[in-house]
Amino acid sequence: MKTALILIDIQNDYFPGDKMELEAPLSAAQQARRLLDLFRQQGWSTIHIQHISNSPGATFFLPDTAGLDFHQSIRPLPGEKVIVKNFPNSFRATGLLGYLQGANIESLVLCGMMTHMCVDASTRAAADFGFPVRLAADACATRELVFGETKVPASSVQAAFLAALKSYGQVLKTEEILKQLEG
Repeated sequence: MKTALILIDIQNDYFPGDKMELEAPLSAAQQARRLLDLFRQQGWSTIHIQHISNSPGATFFLPDTAGLDFHQSIRPLPGEKVIVKNFPNSFRATGLLGYLQGANIESLVLCGMMTHMCVDASTRAAADFGFPVRLAADACATRELVFGETKVPASSVQAAFLAALKSYGQVLKTEEILKQLEG
């Protein structure tokens, strides 16, 4: 089965000291890099998703800022596909689905940031389009959320969204996905 790796929004604004710092983005990026290294070694399809904010009042991923750039650990190589999006769902108003279909991709490995937004929306959409999905749980990062007076720690947000996404595909550690792909 021809598989592609989709790296979602691993961009500078999510890292320490930037505009929308997540919890443990460096650890997530290190795991994503392990997947990226295997896909590069094997010559398999790799797609980098880059979010550019175009909505009024946006505070991060702004055009012409360094925060928009891919993190140094995940920068695309020449020839690797980059798809720009303006919405959480990587398939919405982009050429992602057409690209995957044109490349005869049959299954997907997903990872990236933020678990509760873009990773969630993209994983659900991929499954809705019929792709078997493997989501690398430890190659994703999120942040604390607030609902009314309740602060939800990032670890609880991460656990809740990953648990829900098990209905849309396999949610595995990077090591487990690497073993499946290498086996």
